[in-house]
Amino acid sequence: MARTPTTTDVFNAVAEASRRDLLDALGSGEATVGELAERLGLSQPTVSKHLGVLRAVGVVHVRVDGKHRWYRLNGPALKPIHEWVRRFERTWNTRLDRLDDLLAELQSQEKKQS
Repeated sequence: MARTPTTTDVFNAVAEASRRDLLDALGSGEATVGELAERLGLSQPTVSKHLGVLRAVGVVHVRVDGKHRWYRLNGPALKPIHEWVRRFERTWNTRLDRLDDLLAELQSQEKKQS
């Protein structure tokens, strides 16, 4: 079975850890390839390659200023991921609430035994 290209959708594009690291780095504001490479300890060609994938799916935008290309995060493009993860939020909150209740009950029982 052929692998799905990374530029097909945002899910495939952010499946690679280095691209997620780039998104984290861009979360604090615009940066050049050189700045990102230095910050993340990656080579400039590697950063450029990953930024190309992120640009292809619209997660990253570029602004040209003279010789410099400034990359920035396009948050709304991450909405499909946010919506998908949000579907699990209620389930996990319910489970964590039950765990909190169980812990409180166990602590109460422990205090009664002391």
